[in-house]
Amino acid sequence: MRVYLLLLSLFVGLFVGCTNQSPDQLREKTAEETSALKRDTKAVAQGVKDGLSNKRSLDLNKAPKEDLASLPGLDERKANRIVAERPFANTHQLVTRHILTEDEYSAVQDRVVVGH
Repeated sequence: MRVYLLLLSLFVGLFVGCTNQSPDQLREKTAEETSALKRDTKAVAQGVKDGLSNKRSLDLNKAPKEDLASLPGLDERKANRIVAERPFANTHQLVTRHILTEDEYSAVQDRVVVGH
């Protein structure tokens, strides 16, 4: 919220200092820009929230190894092994094919899927 207010203050200050508009025009323009800033701030906040949760599912049969390596407990070696072992019929094959331990699988099971 402080960032929002800071940006708003900065914008209004710059806008007031660089215009020859009437007070009514300035008020209207400020209201429009404030509305746009509020909308954009909400979108940024949602993007940050989504990025922090990072709960999107990856398809074991299609995801690039870089995305697979970003999963908790996985590294490039394990991601390469997943790619090499494709196709998977179900996600638990990560354990049955001895790619991940049961504990490692538990950490990623809600983040992986197998598309058909």
